[in-house]
Formats: sequence, structure tokens, C-alpha cells
Amino acid sequence: MPELPEVEAARRALQAHCVGRRIARCAVADDDKVVVAAAGRAAFERAMVGRTIVAARRRGKNLWLQLDAPPFPSFQFGMAGAIYIKGVPVTNYKRSVVNSEEEWPSKYSKFFAELDDGLEFSFTDKRRFARVRLFEDPETVPPISELGPDALFEPMSVDDFLDSLGRKKIGIKALLLDQSFISGIGNWIADEVLYQSRIHPLQIASNLPRESCEALHRSIQEVVKYAVEVDADMDRFPKEWLFHHRWGKKPGKVNGKKIEFITAGGRTTAYVPQLQKLIGIQSSKMVSANLEQLAENVDTKDSGTEGEDADILKPKKRVATSRAARGQQNKDTVGASSRKARGNAGATKKPDADVEPAEPETVVTESNGEQILDQPNSNAVNKSDQVTRRSSRKVKPRK
Repeated sequence: MPELPEVEAARRALQAHCVGRRIARCAVADDDKVVVAAAGRAAFERAMVGRTIVAARRRGKNLWLQLDAPPFPSFQFGMAGAIYIKGVPVTNYKRSVVNSEEEWPSKYSKFFAELDDGLEFSFTDKRRFARVRLFEDPETVPPISELGPDALFEPMSVDDFLDSLGRKKIGIKALLLDQSFISGIGNWIADEVLYQSRIHPLQIASNLPRESCEALHRSIQEVVKYAVEVDADMDRFPKEWLFHHRWGKKPGKVNGKKIEFITAGGRTTAYVPQLQKLIGIQSSKMVSANLEQLAENVDTKDSGTEGEDADILKPKKRVATSRAARGQQNKDTVGASSRKARGNAGATKKPDADVEPAEPETVVTESNGEQILDQPNSNAVNKSDQVTRRSSRKVKPRK
């Protein structure tokens, strides 16, 4: 799926081959789901013809063409959006170039343009989660106006990054996927930077120590910049990256260490338990006293994750992975305080004897209709929910 490096590769290709050229012909697809044209397709096409491309612009996973006069066409890549320039290699994980034997423009084309020098390019989308829009000023209206700073063009300073994390009481993976926090980071980049900075994906952001925050800040910059420098060509990514081993939820190892899969931020997440461990700084007394209040605060303040599959900032339905994060992070301390309480009351009952089992996570349907949340394939999430519930109920001692 296209993330910042892939969209940036498309932007650079358009910048290199199309800027300074006039649009001689334009065709947009008859697809109301993808092509958002209030005035109709014909008006969209007429607005393009005769205009000169001044620049190719990008923020996060959104790209737009700045013309010599508005309106400007904007492309939100979604799950499978891609730019193709006839005869020019444009990267979408692997290099791809339209050859003479392929259908052109593709039946999946949503926006096609022929320039005055004969060059042709197209924006395609097989899955129909992309959006093609026409804006007077793309940066001042949603979705682009709602995006956070671009991970490549507008990196936060270390101090700003630390300050921001310190105020976020949600899981770090969910936060990285929130495009209003940082734009351009999708599922594989989030997994990669967390692996390289040795941070558990369910770790509550505000509980990260300074050294972990600094390591994460550094990893984001390094991974994004390197992926862009090699034009998002995965064959040129370092062999020690998690990227090469995380796909398909298949058992595997990276650098000799086992990879496991959980659900974090509403997405299937690869991590290495041996290196990425949950850490906590709260005492058992604080946890047992404030756990219910923490749950209420986190679920209230938890910002909507971007939902990479649909490229949406705030999906209507989402799963709060913070509950699982709290359960795993405080597993030992909550258990200790619960055992102490039972001991003082003279209880001899087993910890789980008076507690209902945790309910399994459910599949969530996004506002676009796609089901994106897998059943967790690790017992860690379900166990953490059980610990969280257990800590919030009074255990009755046996008489």
C-alpha cells in the first residue's frame, strides 16, 4: 500500500517530467466514489485543458498538481492509488513502467492527462478507496488542511516531539498512524520505526522515557529519508529491516529473533517481543487506585487513527487498543496489588474464579465499508483485557 515514500516517488516523477507542460487533453472516470466532482465530470475535464503544470505538491499521502490557475486536481492515494507515466518508471514498492503491450490508459484509470509534448500520465486505483478532487486551494480545505506536519518535509524538533508524546495517553502505534499527528506514516513504516527504536507497539506514548522518544524520533527520520532516497524500491531497503519479514502474518524471524503479530491501532502489527518490551513507570498503588480513571481518560482522549487502508483521518468506528496496552503494561503491577488485597482479606480463591472471561476483539467496519481489523492472533491482547477487567472488580473472599 502506498505510504509517504511511494507518494513522494510519484511526486518527484511528475515534477521531473510534467512541470512546465500544458495539459492538452484530460479524461476523468465515471466513478462517483473515487472522482469527487460537484460540477460534473465534463466541467472537471474542461478546467484542466489548457492549463500549465507549475509544480507537483505533496503532504502525507496526498498529492496535488499546482497549475498556472486554479482549480487544482488533488489525489488521495488510499489503499492502491498509483501514478503511471507512459514510458517512465514510477515506483510503487517495485519499479513499474507501462510498456507497449499493456492496456493504456488502464481500465482502473481515474484521471488521465495528455500533455502538449505527447507525454501521458494517469492516476489509477484498483480498490476504489482513493479520491480524486478539484480544489481552489488544496492546503486550506480537508483532508489536507487536517493533516499534521509531513514526516519528510516538516519534521518536528526533538523537543517538540517529546512534548507532544508526553501529552498523548494512547498506544504509540495508534498515535503514529494518526495522520493529524504526523502525516505520511502508514502501517509498515510504523512497524519499522518501532522495531528499530525497540518500542512495543502497545506502549502508552506518554509513558515513554526520554531515550525511547529520542530513538523513535531518530528512527522516523532515518527510515523515511532512506526509503525516499531509494525511490521506495524495496529491493534496496537494508536487509536487516523488519520490512522484509513482516508481510502475510507468517511465522518468521528478523536478525535471528522471532516476529509475532498483534492488533495495534486497529491494524495487524508485526513486532519482536524479545526486543520490544512493554515498560511502565507507575507504582502498583497508583495503578490499582487510578486504573478505572485512566481507562476513562484514555478512551475519551484517544484520537482517531488514520486507518491506512482507507486513508481516512477519523473513521466512524474504531477499536481502542489503549485498553490492551494498559492491560499489558500494568499486568505485573495490577496482579501484585490484587494478590495483596486478597491476602489482607484472607482470600484463598484463585484470581480468575470470580471473573468473567474477556470478550474477544471484534472486526470493525470503517465508514468506507471495508473491514480492516483482524482477529488478534496473539493471546497477549485478550489476556491483557482480562487483567484490566480483573483489576477493576472487587474480588470477594471465600467465607
